[in-house]
Amino acid sequence: MFYFRLALVSAALVTGAISATAQETQVAFGSANADPSLPVEVTSEKLNVNQEDGSAEFLGNVIVIQGEMRLTAERVLVIYNEDRSGIERMEATEDVILVSPPDAAEGDWAEYTIDSGEIVMKGNVLLLQGPSTISGDQMNANLTTGKATMTGNVKTILQQGAN
Repeated sequence: MFYFRLALVSAALVTGAISATAQETQVAFGSANADPSLPVEVTSEKLNVNQEDGSAEFLGNVIVIQGEMRLTAERVLVIYNEDRSGIERMEATEDVILVSPPDAAEGDWAEYTIDSGEIVMKGNVLLLQGPSTISGDQMNANLTTGKATMTGNVKTILQQGAN
């Protein structure tokens, strides 16, 4: 994750960027045609299932795919709904990267509520949109509408165009 950020900062310095700081910024995120009813595929190095509370913990190089959306992390906790007929939400921690083409974001923690298509990312959130970057403390994104809000110490680097 460090090298991902370093590459972004270096690119911004080389190409000459405009920087702006705010407390909240609304942005587009993803292609706005995510379908939360699509199957969720999860792969990992280890799986712990808890029958009592209806959860499953995936550990080590976790990859979650739903349609075009891809989420990776070191740990993902899957919480099933009350009747255990489907997934209610997922909590991802450690080196979380979310890709919803054409955009990508990374952070320390994320929660994905399946039915609503909403993702909340917290902790050192960095959003990459083409040549521009936005960082903040938290990002609330809706994959079905393609809209997101960045909050808390928001910093935007807008590229000036090709040199």
